[in-house]
Amino acid sequence: MEEHDKALEKNSLRKRVDEIKKLQCKNLIAVLEEPTHSNNIGKVIRCVNTLGIDKLYVVDSKNKLPDEWKEMRRNKSLLRMSASAVKWSFVKKFKTTKECLDHLEENKYISISTSPHQKGKKNIILQEGNFNQKKLAVWFGNESNGLSEEVIERSEACVYIEMYGIVESMNLSTSTAIILYEITKQRRALQHLNSKEKL
Repeated sequence: MEEHDKALEKNSLRKRVDEIKKLQCKNLIAVLEEPTHSNNIGKVIRCVNTLGIDKLYVVDSKNKLPDEWKEMRRNKSLLRMSASAVKWSFVKKFKTTKECLDHLEENKYISISTSPHQKGKKNIILQEGNFNQKKLAVWFGNESNGLSEEVIERSEACVYIEMYGIVESMNLSTSTAIILYEITKQRRALQHLNSKEKL
């Protein structure tokens, strides 16, 4: 009986995976640059998974994460903070920002930075932006210093959340969720429209 229940559970899970596959946001990568707190990495993995984002890249020169995804899937801290989403999410680690940027550019991804107003850059309020580029990487900086100049310099634009309080900053996992929700909403709407046109 126990084996029968496990088989049913496996079939149910496989069905769910197949259902959500067509709703995933293709060619969209979230990138964390040098996150300070490993618990925030777990929370972002959970966000990336729930929003159906293709991949998460993490620039991690201080080795807060294991090198291989298989090891990440067994990491107790990530399992706990991501509510086990790390088991179902593609996470790739890079040792340097340059290595990650080079990899994205070689694969024809456009990078945008999440950052307050940057002089000399195209600055976009989140809800006014168009995020339907064919291949898009969205960069998030660490909790203390934000993004490096290297990322901002090689990004096509900077996107920011309008804030109306005395405190004008948000936790990394909160800002990631808000920004990625808006971006996935746009991209999913376009994917849906394109799929209807093909019918």
